[in-house]
Order: sequence, then C-alpha cells, then structure tokens
Amino acid sequence: MDLKNYIATIEDYPQEGVTFRDISPLMANGNAYSYAIREIVQYATDKKIDMIVGPEARGFIVGCPVAYELGVGFAPVRKPGKLPREVIEAHYEKEYGIDTLTMHADAIKPGQRVLIVDDLLATGGTVKATIEMIERLGGIVAGCAFLIELDGLDGRQAIEGYDTKVLMNFPG
Repeated sequence: MDLKNYIATIEDYPQEGVTFRDISPLMANGNAYSYAIREIVQYATDKKIDMIVGPEARGFIVGCPVAYELGVGFAPVRKPGKLPREVIEAHYEKEYGIDTLTMHADAIKPGQRVLIVDDLLATGGTVKATIEMIERLGGIVAGCAFLIELDGLDGRQAIEGYDTKVLMNFPG
C-alpha cells in the first residue's frame, strides 16, 4: 500500500514557507491506518520491546495502537505542566529558541527496552530529547519508528546510532 496517498500536503502552514504533512487522511482510512500500525508492529516484533514511548500529540495516535498490538505499555512525552506526577525533562533546540519535553520520572524502569514512535522525523530535536530522558531513566532505546521522514532536515544525523524505521519520505 502506498501510504503517501493518505498524506495531505498543506503549504504555508503553520507559517509561511513551511509545508505541513497532515496524517489525518491516513488516520481516517481504516485500511491505511491499520497497515501503517502493522508495519511498525512488524518492525518492533523481534526487538523484545517492553515499552512504547510517544511524544505528544501525534506520537500518541501512532504509539498507542502499536503498544496495544505488542501487548506492552505506553509512556507519553509531554510539554511542561501536562503530567501530574514527578517528571524529568529534556531541552532541545527549535528553529527559533529552546523547547522542553517531560515524562514521568517512573515511566521507564532500568533495563526496559523502549521503542519511540512518532508521526514525523524532521530535525530530530524531539526524538533526541526523548532518547535523553529514556536513557537517563536507565532504559534502552531499541529503536525509533516514524510514519514520515522529511529529507534534508538532518533528523537521522540527530539520532545516528539508533535503529530507525520510516514508512514514508517527503522533501523537507
């Protein structure tokens, strides 16, 4: 199945000069959504995954069904102030400043094998910060899976050395 047929392209969103890749049509089509989730589950099957971690918000949309299919837990990564218990945080650079991500301090147990799942790999800042938190908690990042990679934005370089699965590539 060519999943690119289920990705909408919106020019100049959220700001002028940016091309937004919208996964909503993929999620709206049961066959395409199921196919994408099965592809990530297949990638994860031999990795002995204990936990899925997904950055908000689209990482929840992709990561939760993967966790369900694998029969493992899911841990969310959120912006500050969104998680109710003790958190750890990591900072990462964005195009116009620094942003922060958090996760519960007890989300990952030492030695747990973790798969990070998100919709998009662009510059790699979000996933790099997520990796930092998982490893600080003693987790092992067994892989990273994305629906889309934007070519030319150096996301792969940011996570060099980590096994990565991408279902589709688009120009960045």
